[in-house]
Amino acid sequence: MTVTATDAAIELIDELKGRFGPNLLFHQSGGCCDGSAPMCFLQSDYIVGDRDVLVGKIGGVPFFMNADQHERWKHTDLVIDAIDGIGGMFSLENGSGRRFLTRSHLCLP
Repeated sequence: MTVTATDAAIELIDELKGRFGPNLLFHQSGGCCDGSAPMCFLQSDYIVGDRDVLVGKIGGVPFFMNADQHERWKHTDLVIDAIDGIGGMFSLENGSGRRFLTRSHLCLP
């Protein structure tokens, strides 16, 4: 599994770093309140658990997902994009008019 980001996502990450500082993190939502959106948080506002897996970094920001979800998606490459729309209610891009979106590509083992 890899995680990469489009130019649009990197631009939005850079804007969030400008507003909130460099200590951000992403956590791939498992489908609860905000669907399956990647959520961006301040590192001080999100406690990474023992069951979270560091998938990689995008724009210098660590990207995590729960171990159970990682096991299900382990043969999937993720591409994080930014599109027009309303962000997750707890994610830092909320209110910006744009939101992060996960696109996936199945990889054959």
